[in-house]
Amino acid sequence: MTGQVSKVLIANRGEIALRVIRACREMGLKTVAVYSEADAHALHVRFADEAICIGPPAAQQSYLNIPNIIAAAEISGADAVHPGYGFLSERAEFAEVVEKCGMVFIGPTPMHMRMMGDKVRARETMIEAGVPVLPGTGVLNSPEEAVKAAEDIGLPVIMKASAGGGGRGMKIVRDMEKIGSTLVTAQAEALAAFGCGDMYIERYVESPRHVEVQVVADNHGNVIDLLERECSIQRRHQKLVEEAPCATLAEDVREEMLSAAVQAAKAIDYRSVGTVEFLLDGDKFYFMEMNTRVQVEHCVTEMITGVDIVQEQIRLAKGEALGHLNRRHRARGHAIEVRINAEHPVTFAPHPGVISALHFPGGTGVRVDSHIYQGYTVSPHYDSMLAKLIVHAPDRERALRRLRRALGESVVEGISTNIPLHRWLLKQEAFQSGVYDTHFLELNLDGAAILSEAHAQV
Repeated sequence: MTGQVSKVLIANRGEIALRVIRACREMGLKTVAVYSEADAHALHVRFADEAICIGPPAAQQSYLNIPNIIAAAEISGADAVHPGYGFLSERAEFAEVVEKCGMVFIGPTPMHMRMMGDKVRARETMIEAGVPVLPGTGVLNSPEEAVKAAEDIGLPVIMKASAGGGGRGMKIVRDMEKIGSTLVTAQAEALAAFGCGDMYIERYVESPRHVEVQVVADNHGNVIDLLERECSIQRRHQKLVEEAPCATLAEDVREEMLSAAVQAAKAIDYRSVGTVEFLLDGDKFYFMEMNTRVQVEHCVTEMITGVDIVQEQIRLAKGEALGHLNRRHRARGHAIEVRINAEHPVTFAPHPGVISALHFPGGTGVRVDSHIYQGYTVSPHYDSMLAKLIVHAPDRERALRRLRRALGESVVEGISTNIPLHRWLLKQEAFQSGVYDTHFLELNLDGAAILSEAHAQV
């Protein structure tokens, strides 16, 4: 649904809520913040034009409470809703309710959310569209069917939840005798996490890279790419570092991948911004999933293209065409983003608490997107991400030096953060060269060296 947008309710919190408020303010749009009781003193509450409390700290009773969010939108007179990322951003039923109430949902259609949210259906759609997909199955109906599929595909295989995300319900199997029992375990995990136990199998890639393409699509059939992002530094299947462009991607492979991403979006008549994610195996790439929302890491793409992706979302929701954007963008330099999380730098255990001292870096080519301040209480109820530190420079070597400098200036005291991990990572030869895969951290994590970074004089 497209239409007039003059006042936007942001159905989210933290840095993404602030990011949307900033985009709206530059476009001359009014904003409405929603907040839980735990976020009464949050910056997105302070900086929005209006703010409405929607429930207790628990996300299920506040940021995931659709009736309360809709009530806030109606009370405030908002004519549009921006979901941010996480929470309700990919819940088709939320988008449907927003539209039924006569408001504009700033994002794709509910149909697209459902289509790409079901990973089995997404696979089938991409196969029909001619986009490369790993050998795999549809929904498995029994352990016997899983065994037969694994025999046909060849070990190792990976079991995935059709409605999955964040690594939950995901199991690697290297022993044929464990296929059946692993399927039962994965189904139970997926059912508990997503309310759906549907599983499928794919060929497992031993040393993959995670590369994704930002796409932008309007309501008039136009689709463009905004280049790719390298997202292979991960812990527990969740990204920690993102780069744009991918430093070691051959130009012919890049062109093929960008074209495949545009082809994927066109095949489903996609509208809004979105991200097509690929697994890169040597010089071959395969469709993994499509995220129907703005990504956490959209900032690195903004830095190398000069495009405000959140503002593009809003323009597309109003029904505007892509004519103002160049057909193809070329990277302007190199950008790297690190996620600063409230967690132990080695075990990754969450670390809520009060921030007693805070200093973020500055200078040329340094951007920090954050919602925290000195005295801020990091809640145990929400995601552990505190900030995104993004650097931009004419080339990757200078971007790495700038990131090293910026991390050295970063001070967050009172809680544990993963800043020492990032400082350690910058010293690793594989990262410096740009040649690493999604298993880098799990295979190379040096706890003692990382902890020493926490006490080192920078």
